[in-house]
Amino acid sequence: MRKFAITAAVLGLTALGLGLPATTAQAAGPDVRATGCNNKWPGRNGNVYAWDALDCQGTPLGVTAGNDPDWDAAGGGFANAWDKASSVMNAGYTGGNDVVQFWYVQEYQDGYACLSPYEYFADNLSDNAFSNGQSANNNIRSHKWVSSCNVWLT
Repeated sequence: MRKFAITAAVLGLTALGLGLPATTAQAAGPDVRATGCNNKWPGRNGNVYAWDALDCQGTPLGVTAGNDPDWDAAGGGFANAWDKASSVMNAGYTGGNDVVQFWYVQEYQDGYACLSPYEYFADNLSDNAFSNGQSANNNIRSHKWVSSCNVWLT
């Protein structure tokens, strides 16, 4: 009878949620990690961003809602930014021209790669290449908003 009373008491406490936890808390897995780009995500605001370091760190190179045919000249959102970007972000609105097409040469020439609004950001351009085969890291000189693309940054 004593074993029955103890068993009933343990089952009653467990049912009330007063039992001991079966496991300890675990750290977030690799799919839930926080990154610098995640922390800097502004929400959909219509802009494209770029930084001179990986993971949206370092110096911000520019931000704009428009096209910029020359990242070295003032007036398009980016200035003195040729060949410096190591991470980029697409916070553009979805629909229409919502893809950012980054170019290897100013005035939209000689190779491109795109960032989908659903990819949000490319936090390491060193593992990406333009359509001409050149590395995307530290090689962007212009960008424009387009509706489709066939070479994607990740």
